[in-house]
Amino acid sequence: MGVRCFLGQFYKAHVANLGISRVQVRAIGSAGSSGNAFLTTPIFYVNAVPHIGHLYSALIADCAHRWQQNTGAKETIFATGTDEHGLKVQQAASSAKMKPQEYCDRVSREFRRLFTESNVKCTDFIRTTEVRHQEAVNHFWTILQERGHIYKGKYEGWYSTSDETFLSTQQVRDSNAQNGVKVCTETGNPVEWTTETNYMFRLSEFPPRLLEWLDNNPRAVYPAKFHTMVRQWLEDGLQDLSVSRQRDRLQWGIPVPGDSSQTIYVWLDALVNYLTVCGFPGQTNLWPATHIVGKDILKFHAIYWPAFLLAAGLPPPRSIVCHSHWTMDNFKMSKSRGNVVDPFDRLRTYTPDGLRYFLLREGVLHSDGDYTDEKVLKLLNVELADNLGNLLSRVTGKALNPAQVFPQFHAELFPWPQTYTTTSGRASSEDYALVSALCRLPESVDVHYNNFEAYKALDEIMSCLRQANAFVQRHEPWNLIKSKDDQPWLETVLHVAMETLKICGILLQPVVPDTADRLLSRLGVDASDRTVANLECFAGTCKSRPLGRDPGVLFSRLKPKEQS
Repeated sequence: MGVRCFLGQFYKAHVANLGISRVQVRAIGSAGSSGNAFLTTPIFYVNAVPHIGHLYSALIADCAHRWQQNTGAKETIFATGTDEHGLKVQQAASSAKMKPQEYCDRVSREFRRLFTESNVKCTDFIRTTEVRHQEAVNHFWTILQERGHIYKGKYEGWYSTSDETFLSTQQVRDSNAQNGVKVCTETGNPVEWTTETNYMFRLSEFPPRLLEWLDNNPRAVYPAKFHTMVRQWLEDGLQDLSVSRQRDRLQWGIPVPGDSSQTIYVWLDALVNYLTVCGFPGQTNLWPATHIVGKDILKFHAIYWPAFLLAAGLPPPRSIVCHSHWTMDNFKMSKSRGNVVDPFDRLRTYTPDGLRYFLLREGVLHSDGDYTDEKVLKLLNVELADNLGNLLSRVTGKALNPAQVFPQFHAELFPWPQTYTTTSGRASSEDYALVSALCRLPESVDVHYNNFEAYKALDEIMSCLRQANAFVQRHEPWNLIKSKDDQPWLETVLHVAMETLKICGILLQPVVPDTADRLLSRLGVDASDRTVANLECFAGTCKSRPLGRDPGVLFSRLKPKEQS
């Protein structure tokens, strides 16, 4: 067969039958990389310690960023950080009997620690108390003012300190406690009637331009249910927005340029961070960005932020990817209910890769995910310990693989191209189905990762691994090893299983980077051979090659806490 393995030809013939060109196969990741070269999470508010929802936002971005780097993107930004100004922070610092900056430093360190321990590899961690950010905010404010979009006026209406947002009458209702307190209809947080002289942004002028942005770009807000929601908000009309607070009420924030009696509204301040990290007010490298946000802050990102940008003469975001929340036992997480999931504790219990895998496997953008420890334990044991880990242990163990090699493939025993009902060779129709699914897998996974739907990618990867386990079980290599005549077929069976593990390992890197690294190292795959350029199925040489060092159990089975 020459220097190329027979199943390399299997791959070429298979993609030709599917109508997939060689160019299309090599272009995996190219569209997504250019579209998602600048990714951000929200910057997280430091009025409280990080929770699992913060980690989920970061993992969605980290997974997408790792994938675009794997597809060869040359220049990328993945930014996260902390939002450190505002009345809530001022009050939290006071309650903790700390200076605001000291308080912000402490909580911001916790977010950094969370991302470090969960293997989130951002390229920039921005803090709104940094000088570079304050300079960017001052410049941005000045542009808005010079372009006539900010004016000084009287604001009178409802304000929620907890949500740091101004509310219309339609967004306020009486409290269920019937104590005369008004609350926000969306969050249930208390509101207060506020009358202030401050600066206003002409938000009421922007619905037509924002609707045009939405209509010209179906992915401006994604998924579709959130796109529809934003469109409805715009059709309902917008009021001008207060973009400052009186300094005597809010000292902890950036003063309005040229007016020290006013503090810039915390959301205008915070949203500019996305420009700060790409070089504003100088070169805005890679702008516009793709933002990953939770549904509770969609309005700020999908209405206020693009309006601010358009007013400043800048393009709106490329896309706003909105995800839903996590509940616990089907209840919204809250400190008062005592059902808040501590991410640091779960990282210790399930390992960083384990927690990453669960959140990205179970979390979907359009609906709330429900967290239970029982669900985490079951999923990790079935899919990482059994489906992935046991397959690797089987085919690399000395009982079936005493030579400790990635064995050669014997083409005469797995002929192609022929129909799946062939009687030649020893491969069955189910065997062909496995290889066929594996050949389709990289392109399909690429689409899912670029759509921020890791759960769909993981579903298909696990399906291939289940087929590979069934393939090994079906051909019983523990019996084949007993006969020299069966040696070529034994090598072929091990080769197909290992090639499945290799392809799946490369595709799993954005989700479980440490586990994938140990898997690929055990298979003897060099670090330079783990990108999409190496995803051509069964494209190695026909000769066997040595395996890498045995790292032990790939992912240990977990026990419930009471049994540990």
